[in-house]
Amino acid sequence: MTQSVTGAATEAQAPADESADDCNDTSLLSTPAQRAAWDGGKRVLLAAPRGYCAGVDRAVIAVEKALDLYGAPVYVRKEIVHNKHVVKTLQARGAVFVDETDAVPEGEHLVFSAHGVSPAVRAAAEARSLQTIDATCPLVTKVHKEAVRFAKQDAEILLIGHTGHEEVEGTAGEAPEHITIVDNPDVADRIEVKDPDNLVWLSQTTLSVDETMETVRRLRQRFPNLQDPPSEDICYATSNRQVAIKKIAPEADLVIVVGSANSSNSVRLAEVALDAGARAAHRVDNAGEIDDAWFAGVTTVGLTSGASVPEVLVDEVLAHLRERGYGAVEEVTTAMEDLQFALPTDLRRDLKAANVTGGRRTLPVTPV
Repeated sequence: MTQSVTGAATEAQAPADESADDCNDTSLLSTPAQRAAWDGGKRVLLAAPRGYCAGVDRAVIAVEKALDLYGAPVYVRKEIVHNKHVVKTLQARGAVFVDETDAVPEGEHLVFSAHGVSPAVRAAAEARSLQTIDATCPLVTKVHKEAVRFAKQDAEILLIGHTGHEEVEGTAGEAPEHITIVDNPDVADRIEVKDPDNLVWLSQTTLSVDETMETVRRLRQRFPNLQDPPSEDICYATSNRQVAIKKIAPEADLVIVVGSANSSNSVRLAEVALDAGARAAHRVDNAGEIDDAWFAGVTTVGLTSGASVPEVLVDEVLAHLRERGYGAVEEVTTAMEDLQFALPTDLRRDLKAANVTGGRRTLPVTPV
């Protein structure tokens, strides 16, 4: 179905107490009458849902509120989320991004990114008396807890995910002696296990749903007693964005995915678009990376963004497309999202002590 924009994400540096409605920019969307009249058939199919998920929203606001409350610098281990624009915006406000805890002066505030960390990282932070704020996405934390529970049952855990990704490193660190990483479906054909009757699979939250299910299918061909996780590990936002782009892709001559190169879910969106029938698909960080040569012979452009992308970057791409004759914009909605997560507990405690309320786009800070 099609409809006007609702519930779009805000720019990372928007005032924390600004409402969601105030942050939405619907001026780039056309009316049905305008769509019928404009541009000789050129159009944009705008995917919904797109952009910020609840975990990213929570993590970004956590850093913003920490800067407001404690003052700069506030240190962040790794990128808070995988988006260049967000990282640069927070750096300008005084956030300092570090690779490891030993780069943080003792006693300072350190935020753990949305991707999560291993117990070893937590221990290293504690050893330096760092004041930690855990911005791990609760859906990632769920996978961590599953890994711990299955390890206590002495199960062998096949973790489907990308080697080297921070989320995978954090999850694997919960039970390294029990976990084997399965990087792609082909690995499933050659992996060896100790006990095929005590085997379970878990996954990174930002993978391609289709590729993950193919990996599981091939694993189960070899290990029929492979157990499923107790609930879906791939997060709702990753799945919803893939479903939305699948809806658009068959009609699109070109799909543009807004998202950074190190964003797993953004990269997957471009791959999913091609698999679903788009003639071409490109991932860009922002409108400045769009190549006009891509538009040769293109009537319909599909547009979406990854789960760590602020809506302002999508608005800039829409403006860029409008300048090139793609003024008719039709939003294609496949799901509605209203999930939000409370801010990290320690941060909420300190906000309460400082008598600070609010701090969310649409959800007040919940007192502890």
